[in-house]
Amino acid sequence: MAARVCVGAIVGAHGVRGAVRIKSFTEQPADIGRYGVVEDERAARTFAFRVIGQVKGLVIAALDGVEDRDAAEALKGTKLFVARERLPETGAEEFLVADLVGLAAEAPDGTKLGTVKAVFDFGAGDVLEIAGAGGGIMVPFTRAAVPVVDVEGGRVVAVPPVYAPEEEDDEGGRGRED
Repeated sequence: MAARVCVGAIVGAHGVRGAVRIKSFTEQPADIGRYGVVEDERAARTFAFRVIGQVKGLVIAALDGVEDRDAAEALKGTKLFVARERLPETGAEEFLVADLVGLAAEAPDGTKLGTVKAVFDFGAGDVLEIAGAGGGIMVPFTRAAVPVVDVEGGRVVAVPPVYAPEEEDDEGGRGRED
């Protein structure tokens, strides 16, 4: 199966005629409508839809075959995917999450760290989750922490975080004195 990219997720119904609210992951939320037919996560169902509005950062869409609120509510949580090749080309220094996941990660000295497992945004910027033989690490996706992203070469260079050593308190437990 070709690489697929999640472009949005249905977050609920809108009104009583089967419209849905979609959290779009495209740069401009309404652009999700440009991809035509989208698929669910398992590629078991396809959805043709048209964007009919926007509200509070969400896209309102009418899906073919979804005629009432109950049918729309049943789709809540459905992630919407398109084939990677249907997306526009990225510019210099632009990356899609789908381009980063699966890349080999190495330290600046060449030490293998593992593989990029996921990219998260917890509100303060993107973070790469790197899974390796010794466990996983989280690295801020900044130029300082990830100075090299070589999608064509299949790798990123990441500066592993430095953790402060834990100190024992007077009772033998862990803690820090400030």
